[in-house]
Amino acid sequence: MSFEALGLSAPILKAVAAQGYETPSPIQAKSIAPVIAGRDLMAAAQTGTGKTAGFTLPILEKLSNAKPVGARQARVLVLTPTRELAAQVGESVQTYSRYMKRIKSTVVFGGVKINPQIAHLRGGVDVLVATPGRLLDLYNQGAVKFDELEILVLDEADRMLDMGFIHDIKKILRILPKQRQNLLFSATFSDEIRALAKGLVNDPLEISVTPRNSTAKTVKQWICPVDKSRKPHLLCNLIHEHQWHQVLVFTRTKHGANRLTKQLEADGIRAAAIHGNKSQNARTKALAEFKSGKIGVLVATDIAARGIDIDQLPQVVNFDLPNVPEDYVHRIGRTGRAGADGQAVSLVSADEIKQLAAIERLINQQLTRKEIEGFEPDHALPESRGQRGNPQRKPQQNRGNGNRNENRNSEGRNGNGGKSAGNGQQRRGTSQARGAQSGNDRNDPNGNRAGQRRRRPSGNRSRQPA
Repeated sequence: MSFEALGLSAPILKAVAAQGYETPSPIQAKSIAPVIAGRDLMAAAQTGTGKTAGFTLPILEKLSNAKPVGARQARVLVLTPTRELAAQVGESVQTYSRYMKRIKSTVVFGGVKINPQIAHLRGGVDVLVATPGRLLDLYNQGAVKFDELEILVLDEADRMLDMGFIHDIKKILRILPKQRQNLLFSATFSDEIRALAKGLVNDPLEISVTPRNSTAKTVKQWICPVDKSRKPHLLCNLIHEHQWHQVLVFTRTKHGANRLTKQLEADGIRAAAIHGNKSQNARTKALAEFKSGKIGVLVATDIAARGIDIDQLPQVVNFDLPNVPEDYVHRIGRTGRAGADGQAVSLVSADEIKQLAAIERLINQQLTRKEIEGFEPDHALPESRGQRGNPQRKPQQNRGNGNRNENRNSEGRNGNGGKSAGNGQQRRGTSQARGAQSGNDRNDPNGNRAGQRRRRPSGNRSRQPA
């Protein structure tokens, strides 16, 4: 199937071609035509499947012949859980509308002054990408109205619920016109998501394109047994020995990220950390320098890394295993994209055997162990029982507390993030993500309210646009 066959007009097709994309991904092939036709949609699609373009392209097509929008009005509202994801959506809108006339869009978020955002909204926008908290702030100040709203998109709805946005979402739904088109995207259709959908979508088309809790076949996964105290030295050794030039490293805590960054720098490795205690400017700068190759290692916590979108990222390292096994899938899904090979290495100490077992149960796979000479653990890593005795058992869910402290850390009532090409995949040219607006506020390091439920994994990329 081609993009032409999906009913997209020449200016949008030109923008898609300029990005180097030739064929739609499964989610795009299934969603674009129904959205253009005005259907409500419930789509089970993870990050990396091209879902951003799956709703951006048809929305822009519907706006191509729209009349000018009124003052302080928004014709399309896209709600996202984090500023990083909002940045991706915002750039996707700009990228694919570049050859269209009169399409105005903006991204609103906390973490920066609200007055410039109010100014951007004054003349009205065709597409408003927002996180819930700042959107409510703007609405309460009279900066935005929804009398002309035609389309509502809830992107990564499951993560919005996990982060505690249900009350904000309900408030927003109450102020929107009842006659509108609704598009709901979620990694999975849990009971909570279906309960939300009952009051949101009308006779929706339901599509699903990615299996839950799957890991990409292009990602080589293995673990290094090592004593906890020697993890920093082992990581430095791996980076030097294998000449890794772009490594995304995950730690469980903010303080651990800071500590590891200092240890890497002391060993001559240029590194930076991003987490909830970092200012938005510092996070944007670190991400930009990592993408440009100015620094070789980016040390991140799970929440802060949300939205990092880098084509052909070769290495992901789990310095600490996550408490929530689904986060493992999300972490390693950042490499091995667009058909490229990637590698995910986990440094595992004896006290993490429970986390390892939970991960192996979830992905239904026994991870290869490889001890590094000179770093053999004094405390042997016990055998994991994650898959033992029943290789076909269904993945089990872990409802642990995960990074709740990370979620609870506050950067005030706001958020922001690094801008990248939505869920973009490999391109023919270079793709440099730019710092941009996104995210939200209230008690979360990404500017989101602290959640009580667990997050779910994101998927892996294909060769289609994001």
